[in-house]
Amino acid sequence: MSIDIALRLEVEDLYARYASLLDEGPLAEWPGIFFEQCLYKATSRENIQRNWPLALMLCESRGALMDRANAIENLSLTIPRRIRHMITGITIVAATDNGWQVEANFAIFETIEGQQTVTFAAGRYRDIIARDADGALRFREKLSICDSALIRNSLVYPL
Repeated sequence: MSIDIALRLEVEDLYARYASLLDEGPLAEWPGIFFEQCLYKATSRENIQRNWPLALMLCESRGALMDRANAIENLSLTIPRRIRHMITGITIVAATDNGWQVEANFAIFETIEGQQTVTFAAGRYRDIIARDADGALRFREKLSICDSALIRNSLVYPL
C-alpha cells in the first residue's frame, strides 16, 4: 500500500500529541483527539489471543474519556508520579471506509516521586484514525494491547 507522506506525518503528529497530552497535559484536552463516538480499550495480549472481551480500561465515548480525565486530575488520590509514553514503529496498515488502520509499539515508563524510573507497560496499539468534518485526524478506535496482563501498582493513566 502506497502511503502519502503528508498523511504519514499527520498520523505521527497525532500520536505525538496523544503522548504529550497524557505525559505533560493538559489532560482535559486528551479526549478532544477522539471522535464523539469512539472506543478506547486497554487489554492484555492474552485476552486478545483467547478472544476474551475483558478490559483493563474501557471507555465507549468521548464523554467517558472526559470522565476519566476529570477523575485523574481532580479525584485520584495517588502517589505523585510522572509517566512517559514512547511510541515507535507507527505503521498505516490499511485504508478503510472508516479511515485508516494504524498500528504502533508503545512503552510507558513511570517515575514515582523519590523512586527509580521503571517500565510500567509495553505493547502494541491497534487503532482506527479518521478525518473529522474539519479535516483533522482523530482516533475513532484505540486498542492498547499490553504484552503482560500484570500492571505495576494500578492503571490510572490511559496507556
